[in-house]
Amino acid sequence: MKGAVDIAWWMLASGYLLMFIPLAIFRYYRSGLEKATVWAVIRMTVQLLLVGLYLEYIFKWDSPLINFTWVFVMTIVASYTVIKRTGLRLRMFFVPVLLSTLASIVLIDYYFLGFVIGLKNIFTARYFIPITGMLLGNSLKNVIIALDSFFRRIDDEQITYRWELANGATRSEALLPFMRFALKKAFNPLIATTAIMGLISLPGMMTGQILGGSDPMVAVKYQIMILVVIFSSTSLNVWLTIIFSERVAFDGFDNLRREIFSGHR
Repeated sequence: MKGAVDIAWWMLASGYLLMFIPLAIFRYYRSGLEKATVWAVIRMTVQLLLVGLYLEYIFKWDSPLINFTWVFVMTIVASYTVIKRTGLRLRMFFVPVLLSTLASIVLIDYYFLGFVIGLKNIFTARYFIPITGMLLGNSLKNVIIALDSFFRRIDDEQITYRWELANGATRSEALLPFMRFALKKAFNPLIATTAIMGLISLPGMMTGQILGGSDPMVAVKYQIMILVVIFSSTSLNVWLTIIFSERVAFDGFDNLRREIFSGHR
């Protein structure tokens, strides 16, 4: 088998008939989700068709400069999304979040693609772009949860934080409980998913490789390493994001700046 069976365009269009199932459910219960669902599917379709179009050329050119530029653009979009979803000030947090994301994907990509897989050129488009996209996509939710939980918790428990400082704790020591809280909020779902992925992995990432003609054991090896890489990249990204963001979120007296929140909570 050389690859997955192609789907004819008219058959692809017929697949949208499946969307009548959620739309009928939403309509019956008057949820008001019908319009948002239709627009979400339309946007998803247009975006993925555009991605398929330009990835075809990116894979054909396979230029390290173009590949890195594309990943850098993805990183900028991901960083912007993180900050907007957490309600933090874009001008204050964009650079820390961007640097944290870049550092985590560069380190993990270099080790995984260069050492584990053994690519001579880690910027090879067929590996570098999908793997990096997977790292960014999977870490996005966890970074948002961690960053939001960390600063919202500090803001809600200012008395506890200041009490620790008043009793001689350094800022890092006073922030330890808030870091623990953020890590638990961000990683409990990921830990649970990773623990049972062996039972539910076939419908996920392995499917594409098996449909593409890969040996099942090869697909399993990649599945194992992808999960390890995602977990490692996400944890590094979360940690660096909080550490870097700390430097702009507190004033010289270790007080949380009120202006870090959009609209000044």
